[in-house]
Amino acid sequence: MFESLFLILLVILFAVGRGTAKRIDRLEKEVAALSEQLVLFRTSPEAALAVPAARTAASDPVPTTEEPAGAAQPGEPAPELSGIANSEGMGESVAEPMTTEGLPAASASTPPAQPKESLESYLGARWAVWTGGLALALGGLFLVRYSIESGLLGPGVRLILASLFGLALIGVGEAIRRKAMPGIAALYSNAMIPGILTAAGALSLFGAIYAAHGIYGFIGATAAFLLLAFVAFATIGLSLMHGQALAGLGLAGSMVTPLLVSSTSPSPWTLFGFLTLSLVATSAASRLRDWHIVPALANLGLGGWAFLYLAVAPPAELAPVALALLAMLAASAFLWPGRAFEVVPQPEEPSPGAFLRVLARPPLSMAMTLSFATILPAVAMLIATVGSDIDPFYVMAALTAALAGIGAGRHSMVWPALLAATGAILGTALQVQLAESLLAMLGNSMDDAVAIPGITINIMPISLGLGAFFVLAGLFFLQRKGNRDPLLATVWAGIMATAPLAIAAISYFGYGDYNRDWAHGLYGVVLAAALLASAEAQVRGRRRESLTLAIDLLVAGSFLALAFGLNALTSGLTLILLLAAAGFAYVQATRLRDWRALPWMMVAASLAVLARIAWEPTVVGPQSLGKTPVFNALLPGYGVPALLAILSAYLLRNWPGVRVRNALQALASLMGLLTVAILVRHAMNGGVLSESVPTLGEQSIYTLLLTGLSGVLMTLDLKSPSPVFRYGSMLAGSVAALNVLFLHLSVLNPYFSGESTGSWPFFNLLLVGYLLPAVAYGGLAYYARDKRPQPYVVMLAVTGAALGFAWATLSVRRFWHGEFISDWKGFLQGETYSYSVVWLAIGVGLLALGSRFHAKSIRIASAVLVLLSVAKAFLIDMSNLEGVLRALSFIGLGFVLIGIGLFYQKILSDGRKMEEADGRAAPNAGPDPSL
Repeated sequence: MFESLFLILLVILFAVGRGTAKRIDRLEKEVAALSEQLVLFRTSPEAALAVPAARTAASDPVPTTEEPAGAAQPGEPAPELSGIANSEGMGESVAEPMTTEGLPAASASTPPAQPKESLESYLGARWAVWTGGLALALGGLFLVRYSIESGLLGPGVRLILASLFGLALIGVGEAIRRKAMPGIAALYSNAMIPGILTAAGALSLFGAIYAAHGIYGFIGATAAFLLLAFVAFATIGLSLMHGQALAGLGLAGSMVTPLLVSSTSPSPWTLFGFLTLSLVATSAASRLRDWHIVPALANLGLGGWAFLYLAVAPPAELAPVALALLAMLAASAFLWPGRAFEVVPQPEEPSPGAFLRVLARPPLSMAMTLSFATILPAVAMLIATVGSDIDPFYVMAALTAALAGIGAGRHSMVWPALLAATGAILGTALQVQLAESLLAMLGNSMDDAVAIPGITINIMPISLGLGAFFVLAGLFFLQRKGNRDPLLATVWAGIMATAPLAIAAISYFGYGDYNRDWAHGLYGVVLAAALLASAEAQVRGRRRESLTLAIDLLVAGSFLALAFGLNALTSGLTLILLLAAAGFAYVQATRLRDWRALPWMMVAASLAVLARIAWEPTVVGPQSLGKTPVFNALLPGYGVPALLAILSAYLLRNWPGVRVRNALQALASLMGLLTVAILVRHAMNGGVLSESVPTLGEQSIYTLLLTGLSGVLMTLDLKSPSPVFRYGSMLAGSVAALNVLFLHLSVLNPYFSGESTGSWPFFNLLLVGYLLPAVAYGGLAYYARDKRPQPYVVMLAVTGAALGFAWATLSVRRFWHGEFISDWKGFLQGETYSYSVVWLAIGVGLLALGSRFHAKSIRIASAVLVLLSVAKAFLIDMSNLEGVLRALSFIGLGFVLIGIGLFYQKILSDGRKMEEADGRAAPNAGPDPSL
């Protein structure tokens, strides 16, 4: 046990010291060189000036007239002399500057770097000394062990000798340090001989004190605790002279001391008081010597102790833990990293790579360890402290707020800002879940739950206040540092826009009144106003150009907060109307401010309305929806948002942002179509909205609406070209064509579905379901023939032709079978003959129409239809018809085919004559008037 402790502590020492060895090496060499030159300067200034000149000449034999990079300007301290004050590690104190007025510029040049240490000297000097220190510690350990095994000395004598041995090592290390540091620089000063001896002595003292308490029981827990603490703090103090590695050993000793000393009545106040003093001492030493690793380890140590205590000691006392963590935050804010080490970053444009660089700002280790050491215990309090002395949610809120305050006060503390917001959101959600679980266990008895200490059933005031604090912290950073750090300002704007709203939403879903919640509703409205005021403050503060993205985030957050407030205060039709009106108000605000995010809020409002409609298509509920066609709650619920979206798209037709214009135009078209479609659905189903499959008549109206929308968008595209209108018109026509293919001709076809076609001969379901869509598609194809791609126009024409063919065919069947034309009725001979007559008539009509308009596509459709009639005559009529009907069928087919052939010969002959006339006219043409 005794030797294992030594080995563990020595391993920690070497692990910590390895990372800072190079830096200590450089600093010691520079201090030695500066000290030597200072001595020479005091005795002989000419000799002191000759040394750097000779070094410069040796390192750069080529003469140059340029001033050296390290040259001091007249009246400025020379780097060799002014660096002495900082080399002593005295924090912010600055020694009286020594000027070099009247001296050549070369006298103030920086000393050249020392030759790089070889692998042989590295292993022979540095690691030999480190191994020697380990050998000293192990030698003392083995000597004590030998005396124990041989019975030479008693336990008390052995412990005294071990203590004296440790003190002797510390004394020898200090003696060597005092003798080696002044004067000339040693060749292997980076071997850290004094520090290694001091570390070995400290380990010996740690082991002796622990053995006196834990093994032999010579001293009590209190005395052992105090002695171990004294050794740890003394080691931290000595680290100011011996380096960061020794500070890490002292910190490790202080963090391990509570584990080495056991007590029958442990006090958390004593434990965390001692840990807090250790952390503050480490932070102070780190500030003086500009250390980064040791203070980060101190944060992890204190945070780890807090997390461990909360996990293994329920019910825990939260007051000492909370005060210790707050002290850690205060030490990080005012000791290290303090204002003296704050570096203002160079402004750069927001981009993914730039934001990644923000996350890696130094001191990264301090920022991350401080954040996790605060957030993890703060969240753990909510789980492990039921029945504690104070409410854990209050402590969690205080810790996250303090961490956020540190994030708002430093350019480098982006991780505290982000993790504070994340911790606040997770903590609020966890508290709500725990409260609901507790109420469920107690049978929803509020009185019993309130009686349990450390539990607050309703955390709404604290959670809303915590959210408001993030807004204030973010506004503080934007006002004080935003112009100098646009990237972190953008991060804070995102936190302001999301964290308070997320916390309020969690509180609302956990404790809110879903009918009407004035507290959460007014909070959302006030939050929206505060975020808009913050955006306005950035513009008035002349930070518009540098904080464009931050202003966009604040505007977006304001609309989301306003939508949250409206949702808490209203519902149903009122909520939909107010959401649309709020989006339109942001559009109107573009007349006062040209912020690029304002029009997008109408897009967000439209999407929110569509989401609300998808949640409840009846707007006011199925029971409250009237059955009167058109004039019911659907008209304002769907129509007013659609009208505002259309009006917004019109008002923003000249807005420079193309994407938002396209988005608004698409949403306006969709919402307008949806309004008409839902009113049709309501009217066609007797005033009831259900999930039933639409009938052919209802589906036909939807198809007509889509074709009409395609034509309207095409017209708008001609007047105001837009990709939304251009591609939207083709999309609407294509969707309608798919409806025809899968619904009109198959699923909803009365021949397959058995639906009644109506009692009237012409004005029946077939007219609505087939002939009217056919006419609409024909007109749309004619309108689009010189405005849209040819394949799309052909698709429209083919769709119209298919619908017309279906109407003629089904009308023949209805003539023979009456109102119901289901397939199970079979076919009559007269019906079969009638199909051939009608198809041939349609083919002849298409041929004449194609000849009249010189439309080759129509003539091709005529040929296809005639071929279909011929195939039917030979394959079907020949077998199904008998007697005179069979003869008439083929006679009529023959006359029609001969007539079609003659007609085609006439068309082709006229075409050749026109080509010959054009060929004769071409050579006789006169000179071009333009020549």
